[in-house]
Amino acid sequence: MQPEQNATPICPVDSQAALKLAEQCLHLGKVIALPTDTVYGLACDANNEEAIQHMYEIKGRDEHKPVAICVNNIAALRRFGHASHLSDELLTRLLPGPLTIIIERTPQLSNRFLNPSTSKIGIRIPDFKFIRDLCATWHEQPLALTSANRSSAPSSLQVSEFQSLWPQLGAVFNAGRIGLTEERRLASTVIDLVTPGRYEIVREGVALKETLQVLQEFGYAAKTQI
Repeated sequence: MQPEQNATPICPVDSQAALKLAEQCLHLGKVIALPTDTVYGLACDANNEEAIQHMYEIKGRDEHKPVAICVNNIAALRRFGHASHLSDELLTRLLPGPLTIIIERTPQLSNRFLNPSTSKIGIRIPDFKFIRDLCATWHEQPLALTSANRSSAPSSLQVSEFQSLWPQLGAVFNAGRIGLTEERRLASTVIDLVTPGRYEIVREGVALKETLQVLQEFGYAAKTQI
């Protein structure tokens, strides 16, 4: 069945055209939907002011509620976040995976509409090939990333669950159902690592136990309790 004219393209992630289409959408400042290693996400060019504002509109989200960025490797994480106090050994134990690390942002993140209420930034390196390949081809620039659902609505494990958002998106990249259990909807674990040697749990997410084991192995202590 052919899609209706002007309808949002729904593209399988394993299609040869998928990465090129995604990159074209980003160039045009559009917001796209794509799979991650937890739930489906909305993504756009993190340094495009209009794209970030459109992402907030699609989510129905308060612009002062932060969104994360996604990069493809630890070198990029260090480019966009101040991480000199985090060793490569620690970061390679934690990432890639379903974890968002909060650190102070660097001037490389120049978008005034990206988390205007804080100097911090949450950074993801998802363990999912398509989104990391896209980050790698997108001039090593970061993608702004948030879950593909309206604010306060459940997160999505398949594209049909956020179909109401499709008309506002440049494209939807479909990997089928991602995750066999409802636990996946908890999304990534979010840990604040701004203070050397200390961690603060911002969201428990799906990887809390494993993350805390690694941090404690490296001598980190809780800044505050949950």
